[in-house]
Amino acid sequence: MKAILALDQGTTSSRAIVFDAAGDILAVAQRELRQIYPQPGWVEHDPREIAATQLAVAAEASRGFDIAAIGITNQRETTIVWDRGTGEPVANAIVWQDRRTAEMCDALREHEPLFRARTGLVLDPYFSATKIRWLLDRTRIDPERLAFGTVDTWLIWQLTQGRVHVTDVTNASRTLLFDIHRGEWDDELLQIMNIPRSMLPRVIASGEVAGVTSDGIPIAGIAGDQQAALFGQRCVAPGMAKNTYGTGCFLVMHTGGSAVQSRHGLLTTRAAGASEFALEGSVFVAGAAIQWLRDNLGIIRHAADVEALAASVPDNGGVTFVPAFTGLGAPHWDPHARGAILGITRGTTAAHIARAALEAIALQNAEVIEAMRADSGIAMRELRVDGGACRNDLLMQLQADVTGLRVIRSRVAETTALGAAYLAGLATGFWKSDDLQWKADRVFEPGSLRTDLVEQWRDAISRVK
Repeated sequence: MKAILALDQGTTSSRAIVFDAAGDILAVAQRELRQIYPQPGWVEHDPREIAATQLAVAAEASRGFDIAAIGITNQRETTIVWDRGTGEPVANAIVWQDRRTAEMCDALREHEPLFRARTGLVLDPYFSATKIRWLLDRTRIDPERLAFGTVDTWLIWQLTQGRVHVTDVTNASRTLLFDIHRGEWDDELLQIMNIPRSMLPRVIASGEVAGVTSDGIPIAGIAGDQQAALFGQRCVAPGMAKNTYGTGCFLVMHTGGSAVQSRHGLLTTRAAGASEFALEGSVFVAGAAIQWLRDNLGIIRHAADVEALAASVPDNGGVTFVPAFTGLGAPHWDPHARGAILGITRGTTAAHIARAALEAIALQNAEVIEAMRADSGIAMRELRVDGGACRNDLLMQLQADVTGLRVIRSRVAETTALGAAYLAGLATGFWKSDDLQWKADRVFEPGSLRTDLVEQWRDAISRVK
């Protein structure tokens, strides 16, 4: 059977998913990825492990299928630098969550308006540029011998045995080095960061054949995970928005052919289509807050247990949980903020903290939606959702209640991988645009708007910043 293979290299795991001509899943393989924490606020991955786990699951999932093309979607901003000659990384990958370059960003503040105008991004450790500079400052290898890549670039290098060094516009637009308006690397920003242009990959369209594997299979679709999910959710017109609930939350709204400059702490970024743009708000900690309740506090045994525990109390008992473990993302962009649980009394229980954790996820997203409305002037009517935590019905209802939006859960949970598959299939003629489908699983209608929770949240945020 002919099929499309999607490689979904995420923060905590490498997955491979095979889709048939109807867009249905035929096979899935997954392996966890080790998290490395050398110091507080530092997060690393072993690039060799990224490649090994991804190639292993690709072989496992595709066994027995005739793969017509490969699509790649990946954790964005995570930075890898390697020696072109040996193919060996100079150090571990610096993960998007890593905050080690906060002081470097502070030292560059005079240039922030230029970075913002050219790249649509804020000057923050989240993005790749300062990570590259940090790695270059700690290697003795001649920079002319080095190659930089986000995870998509690293995987393509591995799949083509070092023959192809490319990235796509969506990943390039997350580096702080790419002019999203002209669609090319920016020499002035490279000079400010003292990063040689020779290190950078060639930039191609998201739905373009990048190269072929040693088996002759075209690698034909590349998109950063959130842009891939936007495409997979079929949010392809201005005002359509999706939110992915994973380690963090990533809320993206399509803005068409115009790059909307944010005045409210959002990011302007490239979408997966030709010369299309989006507004994005990144929440650093979402599902990771539930993992923290499980692994650090021990109040649940499994992440899925949080819904029943939170639902066992009618409200949060006055407790607000701000999970700013690695600072605050959009719309605050405060890398120095830290988490807090406020409003604790003798009557506070584990259930109140669990409910406050779910509310925190919904309320962080509500702030992003409010900023999107203000920036774009577009009245968003619904929010399409995916990711592991969207299976939590209480969380989805809370999300509807604090935003006043219909929250629609996709029938296909793997919309990130589906987006990469769609891009690859379109580029190789496996699909035509009319073939691409999106189906709803469940709609959560908003109840009365929970302004009490919003005010409680705003007060808590002011205390942790």
